[in-house]
Amino acid sequence: MSVKIRLRRTGALSAACWRIVVADARSPRDGRFIENIGVYDPRHDSEKMDVARMEYWISKGAQPSEPVMAIYNRQKNGKPFPARREPVKNAAPAPRALKVVEEAPAADAEAPAAE
Repeated sequence: MSVKIRLRRTGALSAACWRIVVADARSPRDGRFIENIGVYDPRHDSEKMDVARMEYWISKGAQPSEPVMAIYNRQKNGKPFPARREPVKNAAPAPRALKVVEEAPAADAEAPAAE
């Protein structure tokens, strides 16, 4: 039996939250799992994982996915969740390109005198 440590989607339609689960590789993403070992919520910039259980399952041969491995490394090293860049508030809008309008020369200013 091949065991994977991966994310399982939960939450509303456009408000995803993820659980970190240990599951059989043949089971669907949101299907049956063996153990729930953590939570990842990108909307609230939070993640929590049982590092001891993660290490136990890795020692038994479970293969973590890339996102789970990134969360594990942050939790193991005590690094915080990477904060999103906040948009600049009350900033002036970007200047729009000005349309260059060429004026026609005035008739009396530049016209040669008729003789």
